[in-house]
Amino acid sequence: MPIADSLDQIDHIDFKRAEAEIFLNPEKKKVSGEITYNFDMLKSIDSFYVDARNINFEEVLLNGASKDFRNSGARIWITNQLQASDNNSLKLKFSVKPKDALYFINWDIADSLNAPKQIWTQGQGRYTSSWLPSFDDQREKIEFDISYYFPKELEVMANGRLTGTAIKDSVKEWNFQMESPMSSYLLAFAAANYAVQESESASGVSLQYYMPVWDKAKMEPTYRHTRKIFNFLEGEIGVAYPWENYKQAPVRDFLYSGMENTSATIFDHAFITDSIAYKDRNYVSVNAHEMAHQWFGNFVTAETQNDHWLHEGFATFYALLAEREIFGEEYYYWKLYQWAEQLKEMSDSGKGEPVTRAGASSLTYYQKGAWALHMLREKVGRDAFNKAVKNYLELYKYKTATTDNFIAEVEATANIDLSDFMSKWLNQTAFQGFAALNSLKKSEFIQKHLNMLALRETPLDKKSELLSAALNFPVSDYTGQEVVYQLKGETSDLAINLYKKAFATNNIYVRQAIASSMEQIPPELKNEFESLLNDKSYLTKELALLKLWMNFPQQVTQYLDQTKGVVGFTNKNVRMLWLTLNLVTPNYQPQKKQQTYNELSGYTAKYYPIEVRENAFGYLYQINSFSTQNLLDLMQGTQHPASRFRNYSRELLAELLKREEYRQKFLALKDRLSQKEWDYLQSKIN
Repeated sequence: MPIADSLDQIDHIDFKRAEAEIFLNPEKKKVSGEITYNFDMLKSIDSFYVDARNINFEEVLLNGASKDFRNSGARIWITNQLQASDNNSLKLKFSVKPKDALYFINWDIADSLNAPKQIWTQGQGRYTSSWLPSFDDQREKIEFDISYYFPKELEVMANGRLTGTAIKDSVKEWNFQMESPMSSYLLAFAAANYAVQESESASGVSLQYYMPVWDKAKMEPTYRHTRKIFNFLEGEIGVAYPWENYKQAPVRDFLYSGMENTSATIFDHAFITDSIAYKDRNYVSVNAHEMAHQWFGNFVTAETQNDHWLHEGFATFYALLAEREIFGEEYYYWKLYQWAEQLKEMSDSGKGEPVTRAGASSLTYYQKGAWALHMLREKVGRDAFNKAVKNYLELYKYKTATTDNFIAEVEATANIDLSDFMSKWLNQTAFQGFAALNSLKKSEFIQKHLNMLALRETPLDKKSELLSAALNFPVSDYTGQEVVYQLKGETSDLAINLYKKAFATNNIYVRQAIASSMEQIPPELKNEFESLLNDKSYLTKELALLKLWMNFPQQVTQYLDQTKGVVGFTNKNVRMLWLTLNLVTPNYQPQKKQQTYNELSGYTAKYYPIEVRENAFGYLYQINSFSTQNLLDLMQGTQHPASRFRNYSRELLAELLKREEYRQKFLALKDRLSQKEWDYLQSKIN
């Protein structure tokens, strides 16, 4: 019978193993190679397919014989009467210039600019079948062994165990093998000029850390606590890590925060951190989340989109448990509290969703899913919950599962009927705010924090003693910040004394709250506020520099001199602010204004990471100083594959096009824009 869809195909064919050779030509942004699938026929059919988006095929061999095929542009169809049988093979020789899922970074940039060159993939949401004939249906699980051929100067990370390499002229061969099956969307590689370090988990699993060589000094703070997270997850989940090893690599301009490819997580360059940036923007949460996916999503995969929370809710919850081991109990309950506030707001506004809804929002799948697991764990007890999770993973290992499958394991283990729980926490639109609050109140910290929140409308003279007590050592990061926020706009002697006490806590987050919330700096606090420039926090330095520049113009030279060498996060937050303040301060380094502008303006170039480009565009907009090259860079951004940067660029373009002078400037770029860029510009102007 002909195959109409993937459901029928899975019922008829069992694809078991794939061997492939993949050749990367980055200058031409092209992939070529061949892949051989071994499969069993479960039932008789007369045609079957492999997903292949815009892929060209040179040869198709079925059981060694050349076969006619039909290429629809989305799939390759092989017509052949096949009876139930074992050990069939399909060999496909192909080439493609991928439109999605595989990205060549900076290969069109002149070598003289020393722009880092990278190649990386993203299968989920973009389809691995855009660069490799494979299967978009995540229920189809295959064991992949792949040899990659890259320019020899690159270091390659991919799924599975590296079994060998060989250099042939300018190309290096990398052989990766897997021992267990996985869904095609989890196939991945990343190639760049990486330094690599390795450690070992308590159970003997190899943990490998990749870092661009120019950021090698940031290896430790970026990957801090990775081994501890791995050991915790393996112990808490109760099921041995199911893959050969675990590797992680950052890439530029990644589409998401991170992606849990089987044994090979790829994450965004913005999470590379030094020891100062670690305090404000570290990789720990994303690290733990993607690692948890190796069990929840990769080892056991959701059967349908209605079950997607089995990936994201579990990964979010287990990541939070791991973070509790690192940051403590207050952090754990603070995150639950924040999520509850967000979910309640979404629910109260009529936008709530059940976690079992296909196509639900990230907030629903991730945070609401995690809350459901938190409540389920409280309901049945930790021991029963852990045993049920272990049973679920072992029963459906290397397979797919549904929400009902998981709940059935919990019911059987705990000997409890969970129909009411499912109705309220999984299938109901509204967030169970009252039940969540009662759970949160089991934390003494949350009780104290809620008491502090209740004081927001109380006059300062009526609550000063309570605020002061909250600043006593050891001050809570979260409640200490709340004290500062309740002082905002207050200038009385009482408030000044409380501010001084807040400064004196030397708690980096309490002091940061002062930097973010205080607009007018009282003269009595000038010295304390100036001390914020010395805090080991790039966010605090950025906030303090701006506020001091605004409040004390007679001393801007001192502040700019003090911070001129600070770069900040990967988006150069402190440096870009410094450049901008330099430009708008008339008497500061007048002879270097052009050089300063050139540096700020140059950061919009397409070879910089998108977080740097976005920051530069923002500051240039504030001082209304776009060069022609900046406008060209902005148009390039409107077609960028990373949606967050693409959307930012389009919003900024729309804002600029409201002004006639910029409309004319953009129209004058016609001969320098790509066809896509010009078409998009025309659509916005017209």
